[in-house]
Amino acid sequence: MQPVPRGRPRPLVGATALMLALTLSSTAVLAYADLLPQHLDLGFDLDLGLFEDTAPAGLPHVAQKIALGGPLSIVAFGSSSTEGVGASTPAAAYPARLEAGLRRALPHLGSKITVANRGIGGEAVDEMLARLDQDVIAPRPDLVIWQTGSNDALRGVSLDHFREATEAALERLRAAGIDVVLMEPQWCPTLDATPGADRFRDAVRALGADLGVPVIRRSDLMRDWIGQGRLTRTELFASDGLHMADGGYALLAEAAQDAVLDGAEAAPVALAEAGTD
Repeated sequence: MQPVPRGRPRPLVGATALMLALTLSSTAVLAYADLLPQHLDLGFDLDLGLFEDTAPAGLPHVAQKIALGGPLSIVAFGSSSTEGVGASTPAAAYPARLEAGLRRALPHLGSKITVANRGIGGEAVDEMLARLDQDVIAPRPDLVIWQTGSNDALRGVSLDHFREATEAALERLRAAGIDVVLMEPQWCPTLDATPGADRFRDAVRALGADLGVPVIRRSDLMRDWIGQGRLTRTELFASDGLHMADGGYALLAEAAQDAVLDGAEAAPVALAEAGTD
């Protein structure tokens, strides 16, 4: 098959996709839209036979699963903030709270939404990349939320190495057909006292902007939660001055949920492509 020039529609491949395009009526698809929260207006362009050969905006795989009724699989990948160090129980960590929140927000998917916690405390970028295949790519999730950058700053990892390794991993995730949301380092007393820590926060933001990957700006959010009186410092931070406490994880889960739903809303949904593998 000859390659199709970028920017031009390309035909669907595979008999399964063709059958789905022929049998999935616009009425049936739009019925799913009625089940979505008002926050999420997918606004389909129901050109079921074609899609653009360009890098998709938003979170297209998540949007497809929401539109077609799931299942929706998410991997929360990162270090201690993902594992839930500082939380009173595993259920109070942000991944478990995110799963519960998305099930409430998308009741037509309900238990078909899963969020796997693949956080390991203390890891920097090289340790995370060593398990990227096993913990993230092999399970073939629709979305990975990657929290990164905190331990790299604390351990003196080269900023250039962090950027290059993270960018290479993001490209691998995209090549595997996985949507990605990045989560930047936290704001906390320990990182405030670490020279150059803000450069890792800025590097995560820059990678997101350069590659079109949504970024949860956790540092700004945490400052806002204090400034707006939503949490006290005791409710936000664990006693070690580095990790979050239950109150912080609860609001972080809300921010992650917003990122997922906003990313799905921003994505053009190629519904017929959902039948391909």
